[in-house]
Amino acid sequence: MAKKDYYEALGVPRNASEADLKKAYRRLAMKYHPDRNPGDGEAEEQFKEAKEAYEVLADARKRAAYDQFGHAGLDPSAAGVGAGASFSDIFGDIFGDIFGQGKTANRTFRGADLRYNLDLTLEEAVRGTTVKVRVPTMVGCKTCEGSGAKAGTSPTVCPTCSGQGQVRMQQGFFSLQQTCPRCRGIGKIIANPCPTCQGQGRTQEQKTLSVKIPPGVDTGDRIRLAGEGETGEHGGPAGDLYVQIKVLPHDIFTREESNLSCEMPISFVMAALGGELDVPTLDGRVKLKIPPETQSGKIFRLKSKGVRSVHGGEAGDLLCKVMVETPVNLNRRQKELLEEFEANMMEGGPKHVPRSSSWLDGVKKFFEDMKL
Repeated sequence: MAKKDYYEALGVPRNASEADLKKAYRRLAMKYHPDRNPGDGEAEEQFKEAKEAYEVLADARKRAAYDQFGHAGLDPSAAGVGAGASFSDIFGDIFGDIFGQGKTANRTFRGADLRYNLDLTLEEAVRGTTVKVRVPTMVGCKTCEGSGAKAGTSPTVCPTCSGQGQVRMQQGFFSLQQTCPRCRGIGKIIANPCPTCQGQGRTQEQKTLSVKIPPGVDTGDRIRLAGEGETGEHGGPAGDLYVQIKVLPHDIFTREESNLSCEMPISFVMAALGGELDVPTLDGRVKLKIPPETQSGKIFRLKSKGVRSVHGGEAGDLLCKVMVETPVNLNRRQKELLEEFEANMMEGGPKHVPRSSSWLDGVKKFFEDMKL
């Protein structure tokens, strides 16, 4: 009798991923395993087909041979499966990542990630810089060289899990794996801890790092330094260091994404008659022409005088908002001149102050409507 196509046996397409294969096999194993279908010969055959198909297709080399030559491309001894296959072994292979770490011994732990808050001036953030930071972190103990054991001794194999780091618990037809409660998954016991690190294999130190800040960073950006976090326990890999950026307030400029903005006070005379104003930018001074009759609050845009973002793109603009400043601390003569100026303006009618005249007309109409 010809063997069933392996992809058809699992119910997956020929381009199925490894995850798809595992998911399909798990479903069929749950449904057809002999332990769940005692005396059902058809279910047993279905299970055999699914098991054989999964073993071949989950192996990249066997799968490639099968895709090219079919069943003839496989070593017959590699594809067969006995009816006595342990249901707990199947679930140990498929669900090891759910119930534990499988048969991996001497478990290690990745070190913790660290965060360092770094304050930058606007100029530093825009132009980029290199700063040195001191970070408290856990590093490998130099006394015991990270083993955690006292000098002249060494860790011993955990007797509870025989160094596997996991213990197996049988619950019905399920075989569950859990972290060993005695060695906490390490697989070893330290009978004589190192006095320096108390058996942890790590000690706390301050380390100095040079951090390169790329141009254009902004508040909220962070820079990842791989492997500069805490050293992992029992020889595990180190975590990462994340440098969190905060740009300090600037005396002149406010940043919004790639644009900068500032407020510029101008005199009443310049606002009325016009003139030129020196405007500061991060690249130096530029001349800004103020046209006559400029109103307070008007915004002038200086192209490409903003910031080029760290994420790329064109430089933003500088938005200059002019604010007409009201004179203060006037002497008697200055007040007289302003009063004369006001009287002269009133003789000219609304043409000199169109906005004020329009507003006053609106107020007048408002009160008249209230009387109706």
